[in-house]
Amino acid sequence: MVEPREFRNTVGHFATGVTVIAAEVDGEVRGMTANSFTSLSLNPPLLLFCVLKTSHMAQAIQSTPHFSVNILQEDQQMLSTYFAGIWKGEAPPPFSFTRWGEVHRLDGCSAAMACAVETIYEGGDHWIVVGRVVGLHQSDDQYRPLLFSRGKYGKLQT
Repeated sequence: MVEPREFRNTVGHFATGVTVIAAEVDGEVRGMTANSFTSLSLNPPLLLFCVLKTSHMAQAIQSTPHFSVNILQEDQQMLSTYFAGIWKGEAPPPFSFTRWGEVHRLDGCSAAMACAVETIYEGGDHWIVVGRVVGLHQSDDQYRPLLFSRGKYGKLQT
């Protein structure tokens, strides 16, 4: 039998980028940090992310037809911590969202994808959300991606 904590620790050896998934529910933009994100198909353009079934975002994503995936830059670690729900500061770090068609894009992110919910699959204690990409944004700025591995943030050495 595989212990959940050991499984998580082992999978954590795989370095990932960090995203913030954003969705509007009842006029309020909600965000969630996710590194369980990947492209799925080029034609049609599909991506997926996974969300814990008991999370607020799981409830939000099932009640909205659209969401955005915002790829964080190295200097946005505070936002990752905030949207992961583990922020320790008295006030949230500064951030803003810009209306972008049917979704909201996190200002300052290195890239973003606007998506329509295509399908939601059962995946153990998570939902696997497949989104059809309907819009793309890339920052003009030079950026360095925010990385995450083994429970810690890292930097790309070039």
